[in-house]
Amino acid sequence: MAVYGGIQAHELERWLNALTNAAYDRRCPLVKVHGGNARARTARQDLLHLANDYRCGDSSREESAVALGRWCESYLSEAEWYVLAGTRQAPSQPQSEEERSLTVLKQHRVG
Repeated sequence: MAVYGGIQAHELERWLNALTNAAYDRRCPLVKVHGGNARARTARQDLLHLANDYRCGDSSREESAVALGRWCESYLSEAEWYVLAGTRQAPSQPQSEEERSLTVLKQHRVG
């Protein structure tokens, strides 16, 4: 089981920006989101909806941080989470497609 979570309310804006940028970067694994193009579109729509609710004041910073944590659990792999959180380095010599995608994802990391 992946150890997601820990998105602090004061880091919310950085996470929203990083995830939105990564979700639209075609080199990243978030474009595929483990299930094809339809799932990727849904993930991006959900992410934009979360960001809009927060930025328009429809949900509090704390509520949005919890919702974003759930989004991460739904759409990110454990490896993607750790690369974005900055607690794991992307492979230095990418071999597989997944490792190459993680190397690109490192550009969008929050931590």
